[in-house]
Amino acid sequence: MRKIIYLSWIYSCVAITSVSAFADSLEDESTDESRRQAAVASAHPLATAAGEEVLLAGGNAFDAAVAVAAALGVVEPAGSGFGGGGFFLLHRAADGFQTMIDAREKAPQAASVDMYLNAAGEFERTRALNGPLAGGIPGLAAGLTHLTKNYGRLSLAASLAPAIRLASDGFAVTDRYKRLMGFRAAAMAVYPETAQIFMPGGIDKLSEGTQIVQPDLASTISALASNGHIGFYAGEVANKLVDGVTSAGGIWTLQDLKDYQVVERVPVIFNYRDYRIVSAPPPSSGGIVLAETLNILENYQLQELDPLTRRHVVIEAMRRGYRDRAEYLGDPDFVEIPVAKLTSKSYAQKLGANLSLQKATPSTDLPAIGSASEGRNTTHFSVIDADGNRVAGTLSVNYPFGAVYAPPGTGVLINNEMDDFSSRPLTPNAYGLVGDKANAIAPGKRPLSSMTPTFIESPERIGVLGTPGGSRIISMVLLGILSFERGESPAEWVSVKRYHHQYLPDQVQFEKGGLTAEEQQDLKDRGHQLKEISRNYGNMHAISLSKDNGELRAASDPRGEGRASVIAVP
Repeated sequence: MRKIIYLSWIYSCVAITSVSAFADSLEDESTDESRRQAAVASAHPLATAAGEEVLLAGGNAFDAAVAVAAALGVVEPAGSGFGGGGFFLLHRAADGFQTMIDAREKAPQAASVDMYLNAAGEFERTRALNGPLAGGIPGLAAGLTHLTKNYGRLSLAASLAPAIRLASDGFAVTDRYKRLMGFRAAAMAVYPETAQIFMPGGIDKLSEGTQIVQPDLASTISALASNGHIGFYAGEVANKLVDGVTSAGGIWTLQDLKDYQVVERVPVIFNYRDYRIVSAPPPSSGGIVLAETLNILENYQLQELDPLTRRHVVIEAMRRGYRDRAEYLGDPDFVEIPVAKLTSKSYAQKLGANLSLQKATPSTDLPAIGSASEGRNTTHFSVIDADGNRVAGTLSVNYPFGAVYAPPGTGVLINNEMDDFSSRPLTPNAYGLVGDKANAIAPGKRPLSSMTPTFIESPERIGVLGTPGGSRIISMVLLGILSFERGESPAEWVSVKRYHHQYLPDQVQFEKGGLTAEEQQDLKDRGHQLKEISRNYGNMHAISLSKDNGELRAASDPRGEGRASVIAVP
């Protein structure tokens, strides 16, 4: 019986993306054939525990995804929450069906292309970052109800119970929480009622161990648990959301909430050498940029290149993939995207035709963007259940703590995802990403994202991975895939040193300690401009499954505070 279960796992994958976690890998040694293995990896130990609780109660990976995502929205408000949205990449074991649930935020109907421009036509960034005018209509609650109704085994109330309990009872502030809050404290202080929830007594009194109790959020999640979709998007909760947003200068309406629906989208699926990769489609840019970049790299025998040249080639491939992100990608419900062309092998050969092994290609030498983004605080989690169902979930509120505003009586921290639109052509957003008309603001439109929940399958094993990290998400997942290709373990995927190029600004960014002095000098000699990030970045959570013996391994990023586990379930 167990052999059959393992074979079914080969064709299914679940990954969910979270914004923090520490490396942790556990394996079950039980020989009891009545108990089977499942795995959860997320950015916070309490969220991982919520997923374990639901799996042990008989839930499947999709129920566990609901529990983890909801719990992260309570205990990791810097990265995700009920005022934000995200993407859920699913694999159903019974029939091999794969889909992505698009629960991305949408622009309100009153949004306009020039809503963040001043009288001189200049982009005013603070209006797109702070306060409710920066918020899109949230999608997480709709995503959780859709997951439960169409894929889950338990009731929505059962899967949301851990999150309700965490909001009611509270959770302890960690060093990471305090550090991220310090980054946004001044902006949040403008809204005293919100500040009292998330930094009670002010930033100076916030310390490790301080309890964050959220009774209003517990009531909001309870309404969702009791009434499903309409418990959040209509009735008392919706009225409080709209009243609070409009009173503070936002433009949401009850009709905006009533009209919100998730969309199921066909994933981007492509082959890289002997590997099959399934990743996020538009309005995420992740899958297409990954496909372009890996298709370029397929034209080189990477393992035969010396390590310095190999790194240069990977950077040059990133540059070209991110360039096309800026020109072509946006919400597929609003713009035509040439997906087949962008992901084709022949197009990749064209893109790489001027790639020199010795010298960097200045971004200005690539075709100019014609008239023809995603926040650091984002989170990812990954789940595999004992039947082989898999979820890769990446969630976000964009900047840490989103727009730093919660409508009174709701506990719902509003996102600032409107900054992920291109408010003016080729004007960088908060993460330096540029875009053009394909990602311009329009009523009801979803902003382009970099979230990249991904499955990768080789002849020997399957991987589920993803990470937060703003514009650097795609490059981090790329480096994780290349680590997978080298035969390394999930603990190595999540720990690999990180570097990044996103076309503009024309520079190689790398995390603290990410490049040695020799590696930096080599890149400079080839003509690259370098910028060291003063901290480590990213928070990857990953799971692998061996096709040979069904062994599960799970790991959380040592840069974060999360937890990964493999557990025995009935």
